[in-house]
Amino acid sequence: MSAVMARPQIRVPATYMRGGTSKGVFFKLDDLPAAAREPGPARDALLLRVIGSPDPYAKHTDGMGGATSSTSKTVILSKSTRPDHDVDYLFGQVSIDKPFVDWSGNCGNLTAAVGSFAIENRLVDADRIPRDGTATVRIWQVNIGKTIVAHVPMCAGEVQETGDFELDGVTFPAAEVRIEFIEPVDADDAMFPTGNLVDELEVPATVLAGGRLAATLINAGIPTIFVNAADIGYSGCELQEAINGDDAALARFETLRAHGALRMGLIDNLAQAADRQHTPKVALVAPAADYVASSGKAIAAADIDLNVRALSMGKLHHAMMGTAAVAIATAAAIPGTLVNLAAGGGDRNAVRFGHPSGTLRVGAEAAPVDGEWQVKKVVMSRSARVLMQGTVRVPADTLET
Repeated sequence: MSAVMARPQIRVPATYMRGGTSKGVFFKLDDLPAAAREPGPARDALLLRVIGSPDPYAKHTDGMGGATSSTSKTVILSKSTRPDHDVDYLFGQVSIDKPFVDWSGNCGNLTAAVGSFAIENRLVDADRIPRDGTATVRIWQVNIGKTIVAHVPMCAGEVQETGDFELDGVTFPAAEVRIEFIEPVDADDAMFPTGNLVDELEVPATVLAGGRLAATLINAGIPTIFVNAADIGYSGCELQEAINGDDAALARFETLRAHGALRMGLIDNLAQAADRQHTPKVALVAPAADYVASSGKAIAAADIDLNVRALSMGKLHHAMMGTAAVAIATAAAIPGTLVNLAAGGGDRNAVRFGHPSGTLRVGAEAAPVDGEWQVKKVVMSRSARVLMQGTVRVPADTLET
């Protein structure tokens, strides 16, 4: 038997954090191995190995991932060189079963953890951090080129992580972190890529008999395809197992997502959707109705404005993606969209919607300017907590691409 030369593992400083209803591995850019400090194959290879992908067993047993879209996430942070910003935030969504890292969008949930990580790792100037009160951290979201402001509670010079703020989809209470997504759609960009509040989207008969499906296609927070749940045979009150346990349904949703991406101009042909797993999202909307959340909590129709169910990375999300919540808030504020109509129509600057784990309230400041809808900001509250920090290890040959 031939001997195999043993090689040590690479040790990379890292922090494992929960942000909102997601968790991921956070890195300082300067702490990465030199080959991974620039975008490219070496960086992707490192993050794939950290998470434990691709994993044909879909367990992430040999990595830090949790084998769901909410827990297969990575973040790279650095001190910002942009005026009036503190930190640059780059998000990588790691595929579970493919050797692929999707850099096409943001993670709104992990945004809640960016401010506290930046403060603790001295990426924010000390004179901007109060000993007590609230630190305002100005974040440049690199993936989508947007400004986000995180309001991080401070106590005795330290980030306050514990508290009594409850977030449906998270087991334990924590300190509230208020997040403002500033101008989630540029004035020069099309919030509605087709120019319509509602489109008749052409889809194969495998998705819907007749081949035409009403959809609101919006680019706010993250590109999102909203459809009426009832139009494709759902109530809008479904929990994960009702959809994730149905392979045929998941295939139909992926087909719908690909056709929506093509109509939105995000891809040039349907085959390209496979290489753009993170965006766009697909979401089902329905009028408010009673249901029982995954925790067993009863949600009353009288306590919400509408129900929303969204898919991420090919599966129904257990709660709601933060960026999709931005899209929900924006669309709800614009009369005539499917989201607005499901909430009862009319003018509104905030909605509380039901999702599989409970409810979430989001607000948006939207107004027509020169005949085009513009959004000044979207606001929501999340929480964040450090779960573990130290070094993550990967085999030395990981970067030998």
